[in-house]
Amino acid sequence: MSGHSKWSTIKRKKGANDAARAKVFTKIAREMVVAVKAGGPDPENNASLKNVIAKAHAANMPNDNINRTIKKAAASGDGDNYEPITYEGYGPSGVAIIVETLTDNRNRTAADVRAAFSKYGGNMGTTGCVSFMFDHKGIIIIEDEDGELDEDEVTMDALEAGAEDVTIEDGIIEIETDPMEVESVREALAEKYTIVSAEAAQVAQTLTTLTDEKQIANMRKMLDTFEDNDDVQNVYHSWDEPDED
Repeated sequence: MSGHSKWSTIKRKKGANDAARAKVFTKIAREMVVAVKAGGPDPENNASLKNVIAKAHAANMPNDNINRTIKKAAASGDGDNYEPITYEGYGPSGVAIIVETLTDNRNRTAADVRAAFSKYGGNMGTTGCVSFMFDHKGIIIIEDEDGELDEDEVTMDALEAGAEDVTIEDGIIEIETDPMEVESVREALAEKYTIVSAEAAQVAQTLTTLTDEKQIANMRKMLDTFEDNDDVQNVYHSWDEPDED
């Protein structure tokens, strides 16, 4: 199922230690700065900022951090100017990978991303080389590991809120929406359910299974290297990522 790789990323973030969690907060704060500078500090009048705040809450980012970041971004005239750049490439055995970044130094970021691809058995490609293998979708995750939710009720609520599809597996409810509708669907469901994640994402049309242990290890190391880079905001891939023991 196309969302497995997305949920695996979320689980890694949820289980992160303090140092890794701080990196997640840094990435979200950077995204928040860009949203404030583009549309102002009021989330009611800035849909992008509202989405980032929801993302911050899902990552358990403290409200003090959120408010401080918004105030600082609104008060700074010039400050840091981050540029969105997307890189595409291939991992081991041709796994398709999209790396979304926000950077104040495109030369540094390009070099770091290229090095990560090369070091772990992949290679960075040209713009458009793999993006056609992905669909731009809104993905909302509700966790139900205890099985307390009525799956039929959740499905009905999601569809009534405007969702396009609902997948339920292993205590995870993944709701697919039009990317422009993810916030309205999230708001409707948040009144009743705990939302783990809600954002627009690149969803792989087909998944690649790796069986070679070295390739699996290299793929995990590559993803970890991307996640550890402060410039990298999101990583999407077509690997059918197995759960780690």
